Amino acid sequence: MTPELARYHRQILLPGFGEEGQKKLLGSTALVLGCGALGSLIVDLRARAGVGRLVSVDRDLVELTNLQRQVLFDERDVADAMPKAEAARRRIARVNSQIDVVPIVDDLNHRNIERHAAGADVLVDGVDNFETRYLANDFAVKHGIPYIYGGAVGAVGAAFAILPHTASKNAAWETRPRDSRATPCLRCLFDEVPAGAATCDTVGVLAPAVATIASFEVAETLKVLTRNFDRVCPTMLNVDLWNNTIVQLKVDRAYDDGDCPCCKHGQFEYLEGTRGSGTTTLCGRNAVQLTHAQDAAVDLALIAERLRRHGKVVAGDFMLRADITDNGRPYSLSVFPNGRAIIHGTAEASIARSLYAKYVGN
Repeated sequence: MTPELARYHRQILLPGFGEEGQKKLLGSTALVLGCGALGSLIVDLRARAGVGRLVSVDRDLVELTNLQRQVLFDERDVADAMPKAEAARRRIARVNSQIDVVPIVDDLNHRNIERHAAGADVLVDGVDNFETRYLANDFAVKHGIPYIYGGAVGAVGAAFAILPHTASKNAAWETRPRDSRATPCLRCLFDEVPAGAATCDTVGVLAPAVATIASFEVAETLKVLTRNFDRVCPTMLNVDLWNNTIVQLKVDRAYDDGDCPCCKHGQFEYLEGTRGSGTTTLCGRNAVQLTHAQDAAVDLALIAERLRRHGKVVAGDFMLRADITDNGRPYSLSVFPNGRAIIHGTAEASIARSLYAKYVGN
């Protein structure tokens, strides 16, 4: 065994894995959607497993409440207001120097997913909203790339490996339309955002539930990247750690029985931008994210100079953060180089847009 492979000896011993499987991992690229609760553990476990190139896209900064469940971060990252993707890269560099971690501090949307996902062999879900999941699902189906769905809130979680019916030249998913290994896509299972879906704002989140789902997602990713498609779980995992239930839901008929607009009719509404929003309320944050219709570079130094008249401003290479008081209420504005902003202190989109226009500009 070569020195390059020696650190992975324990997983190389697994049936169906071996040195060839490890070499496939080291030659693979995985895109992690989000680097929060699910995403941080996904990045950590896959880095340790030896996935050669990890691209992590996350729009957010490390905050104190993240540390209850987001395993890559610590209190220094909070004090430095470090972007999660960059904090993850720095941590992983100390864990496995063999692999390449690419941090992207950005909001994943229909304008940039083609660029950020270029060359990916698999997409792995670490986000907290269905709009981004539908976007990833559209991209996966259009390009025939496996997408590992996962979500956790409260003590409940779900995960499912999506192997698109669409043909692809992607090395990790060589299939034909209607191949027997193919699965329903996310919109086969949920045509619309599930009504009354709970969020961590309303019911909280238990760290072991997050860890359970993230671990399942990573296991499915490793099966995909080592081409062990016969071992990919054909059912949707559902767990409730508080009520002690684990259920595997049979969902294979959803493709045949349904009339999915995405994988049956090739309608990629989220990928084309005909559905979706430029305003997002962030889960558990009392904050709203605003994005422009077109990414446009902004002068952070100039904005920082203007905002210093209104309160404390911390500016760096990745973003600036300003504390302001408006109409007697405290807010915090985080502004990024492409004009994206997170307005902390409100969950109301109208208030967030007003503050952005007032203190940053249109």
